[in-house]
Amino acid sequence: MPFVNPQNGPIMVEGAEKGDVIAVHIKSIRPRGPNPRGTCCMIPQFGALSGTSLTALLSDSLPEIVRKIDVDEDGVYWSKRVTLPYKPHIGTLSCSPEIDSINTLTPDAHGGNMDLPDMGPGSITYLPVQTAGGRLFIGDAHACQGDGEVCGTAVEFASTTTIEVDLIKGWQIDWPRLENEAVIMAIGSARPLEDATRIAYRELVLWMEAEYGYDRWDAYMMLSQCGQVRLGNFVDPKYTVGAAITKKYLAPEGV
Repeated sequence: MPFVNPQNGPIMVEGAEKGDVIAVHIKSIRPRGPNPRGTCCMIPQFGALSGTSLTALLSDSLPEIVRKIDVDEDGVYWSKRVTLPYKPHIGTLSCSPEIDSINTLTPDAHGGNMDLPDMGPGSITYLPVQTAGGRLFIGDAHACQGDGEVCGTAVEFASTTTIEVDLIKGWQIDWPRLENEAVIMAIGSARPLEDATRIAYRELVLWMEAEYGYDRWDAYMMLSQCGQVRLGNFVDPKYTVGAAITKKYLAPEGV
């Protein structure tokens, strides 16, 4: 700390201005280098099961441990006993906030270090534009990660990531959104964790109302039956939750 989570950017998007949306299509994420390896580590005063500067305790910090892991597109070779699936995603994707200077560890309405495993190849992330050109940043590639990123790090690795960027004019959204072949997902970041969940579900209700023909209260009640929650991280200065609904429930009546 504080020299962590470096980003590529800013990528300036011609014509982007406040009130627009930048759509980031993730095409591919491939390991980079002749002998690609990932890194997982425990950092003192960082992680879900450790005291931090925001969760102050008098007990000692957990130990610092660094683990190197071989990675290729067939697997993440955790040990001789365990091979994990290669399921790459981008941990940090962001436009610039309007006036704030925010470190890359902190997710918020601008995007940031959301650590959502769904943000991988085949996904589209929608980011609200707050400043001219959008100022898009991308980094923090993960070869795999479980819900919550509980020790504070995924299998962090160097990648060659290919993206396509679209500009959607005049689409007013307040928080990031994500879409893939199976679901639409609204994303919220806050502390405590339940507030992040509330943001995500509220934004999903509003999305269904505005663009899929749902009555607001019908959407609210239906999500209580079929809504899905994805835990991005609960280790960063703010926690991230994605609230999703399967696309088959969004088809117009009679289809």
